[in-house]
Amino acid sequence: MAEQVSADLMSRVVALCKRRGIIFQSSDIYGGINGFWDYGPNGVPLRRSVEQNWWRYMVEDRDNVVGLDSTIICHPEVWRASGHVDQFSDSMTDCLECKKRYRVDQLEKPGVCPSCGSTRMTEPREFNLMMKTYVGPVFDEEHVAYLRAETCQPIFVDFNIVRIATRQKLPFGIAQTGKAFRNEINPRFFTFRSREFMQMEMEFFCRDEEAMDWFEYWRKERWNFYTQVLGIPENKLRLHWHEKLAHYAKAAVDIEFEFPFGWGEIEGIHHRGTWDMSRHCEFSHQEQDCKVYDQDSKESFFPTVIETSCGLDRICLMLLCNGYDEDTAETKKADKDEDTRVVLHLPPKVAPVQVAILPLSKKLEEQARPLLKDLRRYFRTDYDDSGSIGKRYRRQDEIGTPYCVTVDFDSVNDQTVTVRDRDSMSQERMEISKLPAYLMGKI
Repeated sequence: MAEQVSADLMSRVVALCKRRGIIFQSSDIYGGINGFWDYGPNGVPLRRSVEQNWWRYMVEDRDNVVGLDSTIICHPEVWRASGHVDQFSDSMTDCLECKKRYRVDQLEKPGVCPSCGSTRMTEPREFNLMMKTYVGPVFDEEHVAYLRAETCQPIFVDFNIVRIATRQKLPFGIAQTGKAFRNEINPRFFTFRSREFMQMEMEFFCRDEEAMDWFEYWRKERWNFYTQVLGIPENKLRLHWHEKLAHYAKAAVDIEFEFPFGWGEIEGIHHRGTWDMSRHCEFSHQEQDCKVYDQDSKESFFPTVIETSCGLDRICLMLLCNGYDEDTAETKKADKDEDTRVVLHLPPKVAPVQVAILPLSKKLEEQARPLLKDLRRYFRTDYDDSGSIGKRYRRQDEIGTPYCVTVDFDSVNDQTVTVRDRDSMSQERMEISKLPAYLMGKI
């Protein structure tokens, strides 16, 4: 029963996202393409505001973290050095009955098709997740390149250039956000597991003896980002410590959120040791670009790396799932479909629209438009004069608008407006001159 409720909730979130132009399948009129998603007019500001909040928290508010924006396609040797070409793969199996393909580790019962229940499954075989392309006019193996599978590798490659340009000394970090691509065997759970997605990563370079202290520091910082900056309840988050570690790692922990489909990773914090820098030194033969020179000991050494890595799309999905709600508190109609109020309780700082201007009549445009222009300087603002005021409130509730400002005929005379709160649905009469300061304090 619980699984059915969770699946139903997820389907309602997906339906709302399409109906309100938040997120929908790419190439939808052609039937869509699995694992690729477009962000619509109400999804773009959500996504960008989350990214901006991450960038401010991780880079702009710190002296020891700088930014990078690297290309999607790197030299092919980058991915040989990182191990992606040879080892970045999943085991897959096909059902001989229904012809569906699955990752072996995603099967609830080994050797049993989750769709049709058949046990006629192919032997597991490795499937490389790198997306291959070609650079230049000839499509042969000499011109093969790869779309980046993660944004961290270019950070390692550009480490020395960035260090010299910014005059940074250890310890310091390099952060970047951008697209990554993985040819997933079985994309699923809406945008949770996609083939094209946005990563937000920071690689922190330090001395090995300090590394575990920095690992613990960044673990706490990333937890605080979700609970304090994005307002996610702590009981919806948990830490998952890795028992099995890569041969080069000393510690790894995931921050997970309780989605309708179960607990899922939204961020990983990893102690990567010196493996990445040593590998790129080995493959590039550029030792001076991968090591740091110690003036005191007169020795060069590979910096140890602490990584924080999260998916922007997963964070947006987390906010949508956490914020989705339905209630009937505002209406008394008999029709249950009309009674239900769908609302997204998004944090005001990331809501697609922060303030909506709603003139009670189109005749009030002369009074409402200047207010829109004024508030637009401070907030993401929308203007809606179509339909009844109740329907307009509902439309704004569904995209998570925290405050609606109603301009009525009394506003012309007394220069006051009504401010309606999304969550409490309470309304407050206020002077127009005090409105920007009031909303600034709230948002």
